[in-house]
Amino acid sequence: MQSRMEEGKDPAALRTTPSRPFPLRLLQFFLVFLVIGLGASFLSMYMIRHFSIHNVALVQSTLKPCFQQPLTVESWIRPPFSLLHTMNDTELFWRATFVPRIKGYPFKRTPKIAFMFLTKGPLPMAPLWEKFFKGNEKLYSIYVHSLPSYSVDFPPSSVFHRRQIPSQVAEWGMMSMCDAERRLLANALLDFSNEWFILLSESCIPLQNFSIVYLYISRSRYSFMGAVDEPGPYGRGRYDENMAPEINMSDWRKGSQWFEINRELAVRIVEDSTYYPKLKEFCVPHKCYVDEHYFQTMLTIKTPHLLANRSLTYVDWSRGGAHPATFGKDDIKEEFFKKILQDQTCLYNNQPSSLCFLFARKFSPNALDPLLDIATKTLGI
Repeated sequence: MQSRMEEGKDPAALRTTPSRPFPLRLLQFFLVFLVIGLGASFLSMYMIRHFSIHNVALVQSTLKPCFQQPLTVESWIRPPFSLLHTMNDTELFWRATFVPRIKGYPFKRTPKIAFMFLTKGPLPMAPLWEKFFKGNEKLYSIYVHSLPSYSVDFPPSSVFHRRQIPSQVAEWGMMSMCDAERRLLANALLDFSNEWFILLSESCIPLQNFSIVYLYISRSRYSFMGAVDEPGPYGRGRYDENMAPEINMSDWRKGSQWFEINRELAVRIVEDSTYYPKLKEFCVPHKCYVDEHYFQTMLTIKTPHLLANRSLTYVDWSRGGAHPATFGKDDIKEEFFKKILQDQTCLYNNQPSSLCFLFARKFSPNALDPLLDIATKTLGI
């Protein structure tokens, strides 16, 4: 019996013997793993809650349809916020010649006059023009084309503030001068409200107040561009037979560079690719001066019935020479303006009229102060 008990194990002893302790290092590892796992879970939930919706919205906002439709018609007709765009001439002319096929407008449109200033640099007559434009802000737009090297510095209160368009060098008598005029027209055409377009220089002044100018232009059935079949060396003598068949001798016209045209004619000038190459190649100084012939000839061929065949800008060529007379401070007298404003006869809408000029040039900078002095009494400005 004793030997049996020595050979076996006491069942009671087995039940009361303490178990082997769990390793401490393994327990620590398990706790660290649990803490990391819980931390990662909470962090994942936080990231999903605060960033998932934002990221989805961001992705949705960046994924736009290929042909996104404008929300309203205003998005099509709204003029550019800034005139300093990055389009080159080819892109600009293409964009500017978009023309609706339906003549009526599906929105309230107040027709405006685009005043386009083709300058070398500063606008010495700006204070006079400020008086002219004052109170008529909804009826006009202003565009300035100057030498690229010139930085326009008008205060925010000025009507000329930030009205300079991307410009290039324009040389007298060269096609680059007409390029600048087309550039002005194209930029002005981007505003659907512009219905009439007037080309002016830095030496131009208004001869009437804004109300008279607006009514005179808006009520006219014609655009104002001189286009004369002038015999002699300075007219037909400048024609080159190489311009045919696009331009024949019978089509050749001469006129003042300074014009007022409606929107239809502005589009025709900007879109032209037929007459431009011929005149650029065969109308060159000192034989021919393209700014006196290009638009005049082209519009005579295309739309002669829309031209009044005269300019609204008074210029004095009586002194002779290649350039018109320049008026200084000593010329600014009431008698001088009486000659321009009253001693004239012309046709307006096919009826005789004594109001023939709305603008005049060339005025030197020293004429500004005397002009401001008589602006109210003599010019009604």
